[in-house]
Amino acid sequence: MKVAILGGGPSGAFAAARLAAAGVSTTVFDEKLAWEKPCGGGLTWKAYSQYPFLAESAAPRKVVHETVLAAPRSKPVTLRLDQPLLIYSRFDLNGLLLSRAEQAGAQIEKTRVLGIDRNPTGWTLRTKGGTFDADRCILATGARNPLRGYGTELTPADTMSALGYYVPADRERIDIQFLPGLEGYIWVFPRCGHLSVGICGKGEPASLLRVRLEKYMDEQGIPRRDATFYSHLLPALDTPAWQRNRVAGDGWLAVGDAAGLVDPITGEGLYYAMRSGDLAADALLGSPADPAAEYRKNLRRDFVADLEFGSRLAPRIFHGRFLLGAVTDRMVQFTRLSPKFRHIMQDLFAGTQPYIGLKRRLMRNLNGSLVEIVSNLGRAA
Repeated sequence: MKVAILGGGPSGAFAAARLAAAGVSTTVFDEKLAWEKPCGGGLTWKAYSQYPFLAESAAPRKVVHETVLAAPRSKPVTLRLDQPLLIYSRFDLNGLLLSRAEQAGAQIEKTRVLGIDRNPTGWTLRTKGGTFDADRCILATGARNPLRGYGTELTPADTMSALGYYVPADRERIDIQFLPGLEGYIWVFPRCGHLSVGICGKGEPASLLRVRLEKYMDEQGIPRRDATFYSHLLPALDTPAWQRNRVAGDGWLAVGDAAGLVDPITGEGLYYAMRSGDLAADALLGSPADPAAEYRKNLRRDFVADLEFGSRLAPRIFHGRFLLGAVTDRMVQFTRLSPKFRHIMQDLFAGTQPYIGLKRRLMRNLNGSLVEIVSNLGRAA
């Protein structure tokens, strides 16, 4: 079997390492190879516990033990992370994953794929350097997939904008700021050598998101002078889109952003990129009669059903109300006042609390949390 992987980001590089290590002839095509991507770079405990090389690598990264959560009508709270986040620059992380693929035996071609054509035995890729034949294709082309006939079909309702600044500064914590009326949030992520200060949001023009972000930066004293601006498109599938999502077909599988596999609440995509690359390799290496059907089944069983459920929760979290206040305000307040609720938030940051089952856990802990909150309010008084 000869596999062509279109895209050398985390999903494509991860699939390439798996396939090449198993002896499959694997070639990765990417015009940029390792490159800096403005948002993201954070790896949860779920990611690096499942794939320990991410924590064991000598590549530069920040190990973050604290996050500060803030909402419009709630005093900020510092949440100590029992399971820290690892924050890489995307350049370093992509480099690490591509190096693993190359060491496993994958061929890396720095070129643009102009198009792909089905032939009687597989695929013919048209690149800037010529043509290439393959038996199977894995599409890891990102959210702005130029191959319109393959991968997820994003509508405006299925995307969110992410934009922000690289700020030459340093800090040790993450800051998360919820905003009124926005299905999204502002973040300040510490990276090696700079801060990534950004905003992601759904259903609001990028120009207005930028106004919100710059107002926040001015209020927090985060300078924009000498900072580099960036913007990016993220998949954020609405609930109906998960059911019709086009992730595989005859002879091809899509992974990562090209398959729309991004958390609709947090915008996290790195874990799902690598995990989908892993599952795509499983589908090809397992030699099922229909790899596309096997891949779709395994994706849904592994995490897609949970992300679909998350897409139903997102509007309730960002726009909903609870106990006469905004849900985001209550989240921050409960995190400050209730140890039981802090445990839930810990697990959400670690990636170990699925969205399916979250409501049940919240309801099971609600009475205890309210008792803790009332008690702590009494002490504060």
